[in-house]
Amino acid sequence: MKTYFNTLRGRSVLFLLIAVLVINFGSMIYAQDSTAVITEEAVAVIEEPAACCGGEGAEAVTSAVDDLGVSLNTVWMLLAAMLVFFMQPGFALVEAGFTRTKNTANILMKNFIDFITGSLLFFFTGFGIMFACDGAGFAGAPNFFDLSFFDNGLPTEGFLVFQTVFAATAATIVSGAMAERTKFSMYLVYTIFISGIIYPISGHWTWGGGFLMASGGWLENLTGSTFHDFAGSTVVHSVGGWIALVGAAILGPRINKYSKEGKSKAIPGHNLTIAALGVFILWFGWFGFNPGSQLAAAGEGDRVAISHVFLTTNLAACGGGLAALLTAWARYKKPLLSLTLNGILAGLVAITAGCDAVSPVGAIIIGLIAGAVMIFSVEFIDRVLKIDDPVGASSVHGVCGFVGTLLTGLFAIEGGLFYGGGISYFLAQLIGALIVGVWALAAGFVLFKGIDLIFGLRVSRRIEEEGLDIYEHGETAYN
Repeated sequence: MKTYFNTLRGRSVLFLLIAVLVINFGSMIYAQDSTAVITEEAVAVIEEPAACCGGEGAEAVTSAVDDLGVSLNTVWMLLAAMLVFFMQPGFALVEAGFTRTKNTANILMKNFIDFITGSLLFFFTGFGIMFACDGAGFAGAPNFFDLSFFDNGLPTEGFLVFQTVFAATAATIVSGAMAERTKFSMYLVYTIFISGIIYPISGHWTWGGGFLMASGGWLENLTGSTFHDFAGSTVVHSVGGWIALVGAAILGPRINKYSKEGKSKAIPGHNLTIAALGVFILWFGWFGFNPGSQLAAAGEGDRVAISHVFLTTNLAACGGGLAALLTAWARYKKPLLSLTLNGILAGLVAITAGCDAVSPVGAIIIGLIAGAVMIFSVEFIDRVLKIDDPVGASSVHGVCGFVGTLLTGLFAIEGGLFYGGGISYFLAQLIGALIVGVWALAAGFVLFKGIDLIFGLRVSRRIEEEGLDIYEHGETAYN
């Protein structure tokens, strides 16, 4: 080593190492000094007007702090919207991985179209139908690109974007259940109706301040409690899941899914690797879906709330995955990856309603229940109802969204039945989830049956057998 550093190259290397250390040490000192200076200047800015101008200075400081709080809340809302938007590739990868190679381009295209049409339609009419009229009536009024009617203290454009990504999530759930045999042109039609009409109407009854969540509204007068769905177990996921169920039923099973005797035959997906990646992306995005629904991060109450929601969301996902793994292992003698992936999603869907209201232990229990329920639900829908849902969307989103909404009425720390709150909270959850579920099923039936009678939902046998990619899009995902 000594001989090396006596050479020209060795001395050059040693000089560079010393220079790097000096620069880094200087940067650390400068950063610390800069932080101290900035902090002192910020304190001076706040204290100077208060000291010099009396009451007017204090009001100016209060106004500045309030404005800073709104700005912080806006940034948090938009960051959460970005995370929820990132769930779109998660859904695309899960759906593509659980289905066959010959339909991959079709599935990816549908997930893009969900967000494209969903964004435009929700801006055009959906936002007004959901949030206009202060919750009064069956639905709000179409806004036709006008946002002036709405004000909740945050920038309306930002709130629109936040709500748009939720509306697109409800629409994309339907894609998986009806995969591998639906005409792309008809997919365009029904995703427009879901994003622009069906989802906003039930959203009006809930987040729009309608009769299910309004203080002093119909449901509270009936049960003594309002409906609680913090981030959308029912409002988003069950709506998408129930529409998916009725759509898959009307569409019919894929060719060779059932034998002549009616026995279900597995049609394996082509790539569990990308399905697993999709679930990881969805899990990550859910940290915007649930904590972001707080819509604030500026105060102590908000930062405690979003931290709590982060924790309950993650624990429920873990509980769901564990329960699905163990249940599948017990029933099918193998720890199946595909069902474990759906178990994670089932736990996430189930906790979404009460992530703010239940304890961490309660979140684990809700996840465990949802993960196990999902296994039996997939089996029942496939083998008993004979409805072919390639990705299990009806069970994960429809059934587990419903179950999670009910479990909130049991495990909510304040008002839950298991915490001495009586039956009113649970009844409100049950009635609210049933009303929204019946609406989604009925609206979905009318929509899909109408499309099927007028235009036809399903591709021809030849297209289905050879793949939608080539016939519907003229290209394949794998070349």
